[in-house]
Amino acid sequence: MESIRRIHHISAIVGEPKDNVRFYETILKLRLVKQTVNFDEPETYHLYYGNDLAEPGTLITFFPWSTTSRGRVGSGQVGRIAFRIPKGAMSYWNERLTSFDINFEISQMFNRPTMSFEDSHGLAIALVEGEEESKDTRILGFHGTALLSSQPKDTMETLRDDLGLQLVLENEDSFHLETVGPEKHHIIVPKEKLPRGRFGVGTVHHIAWSVPDDNAHREWQTYLFEEKYGVTEIKDRQYFKAIYFVEKGNVVFEIATDGPGFTINESLEELGQNLMLPPQYEYMREALVKSLLPLRDEELTHDID
Repeated sequence: MESIRRIHHISAIVGEPKDNVRFYETILKLRLVKQTVNFDEPETYHLYYGNDLAEPGTLITFFPWSTTSRGRVGSGQVGRIAFRIPKGAMSYWNERLTSFDINFEISQMFNRPTMSFEDSHGLAIALVEGEEESKDTRILGFHGTALLSSQPKDTMETLRDDLGLQLVLENEDSFHLETVGPEKHHIIVPKEKLPRGRFGVGTVHHIAWSVPDDNAHREWQTYLFEEKYGVTEIKDRQYFKAIYFVEKGNVVFEIATDGPGFTINESLEELGQNLMLPPQYEYMREALVKSLLPLRDEELTHDID
């Protein structure tokens, strides 16, 4: 069975959807590639952002909750989400974030130059300068993330021994692993054990790992079942198939197929422009359109090149 080669997507919980769209579409310049609803709670949006082609490895997704109840970041959760930017793009992003009054810190994450900040709902974000040079300063996709495990060594061993990530560094503070695919997504597992987290606004719900097709997906389900990970049945998420399990440090993992992809019900040019409902909720369209909050102001949002 082939090792996990990259992150597929990361899913987080946020607040007001209009603020979410402004931050990720207008400020971070990601593309809204799908507006749909939560399969388990259709009164809630599920918004997907990514690169122009909506490729796995670039996808961050959000459940905007209509509540002010904040979560608590802690063990059993995904921590700071790091996007990769091209080498030499730090000055551009310094200027851009400053122009939008985003407070940030310059630091090091994954031993690379990093800008750390929070989004409009307190979610921890980073931009990490990669090794790839490009005239385009836009976000390339994920660089990686931190996993806030209640059992750091066990989580590291799951990543290394079960999912096939490579352990590249261990020190007194953390384990540092990376995926084996060309994207080289990086995972930090801090050794510090935090109090148990609570899901809510400003927290990450799960991280999804990418597999190429349905056959590989079924093989992973069988393997995880045999290793007693309590894996779920295969769930059809319309744009990919998904299985879920809680790893030994209580972080929610998903394994998702790369296909069929986001163009099965919208053209590439039209991605993200319309509310696309799962077939089982089409009968609710009129009610949902009335109840779901608007995603954008009518006025043109502030932007700079």
